[in-house]
Amino acid sequence: MTRLRCCWPAFWGKAKLLGLSLALGGFAPGQILNQDVEIEVHDLPSLMARTPHSSDVLLTSLDTVLHDPEICCGRDSALVDSAEAADPHSLKDVATKLNGRHLMGDGRPIKVTARYVTSDQANSGDLITSILNQHAMLMQWNSHVYVVHGLVYQWVAYGDDQGYTQGTVIRKLLLWDTRYSDSRREVVFDRTTEDLSKVQGLLFLQWSPE
Repeated sequence: MTRLRCCWPAFWGKAKLLGLSLALGGFAPGQILNQDVEIEVHDLPSLMARTPHSSDVLLTSLDTVLHDPEICCGRDSALVDSAEAADPHSLKDVATKLNGRHLMGDGRPIKVTARYVTSDQANSGDLITSILNQHAMLMQWNSHVYVVHGLVYQWVAYGDDQGYTQGTVIRKLLLWDTRYSDSRREVVFDRTTEDLSKVQGLLFLQWSPE
């Protein structure tokens, strides 16, 4: 599979990015412009939750995405108290608890941007850009939290004799289930076989010094 990195900006200004609900949930016939493009976030820690309980899975998944124990979710980290106070069954509540200003263990302030979107609000361009910028995200699917560490997509063209519009179609989301360290850890959300309505939402996370 081709890995897309530096060449992405050349497409950005030309293409209309389709919504995730369209990209994952089925679409009108279109001309496929490229073969599958697979992109991943590199150098993420391979962590396993202490227990399969939802609270431990959430903390481990956050630790994986942010991959800095001083941020989350080590002892005395900036986000551990807020993360532990969040409802592990609701990424929307997690976003509410984490978004905003927090203090590191040594008192330094940081700003966390936590953005929650439902599956019909998500945009394929947001997901692709996040992964290309080396930011993993969280996804709640069938009421379980997964780390989205990569995806597979294609460029397609839609239209008729009056003209065509280019867009991206996400074919697969590459997930980690932090309950496991064996082959069960690798999970794939495939749009051709899975039900998008069972995806409760996605959480995009970034932080910066304040």
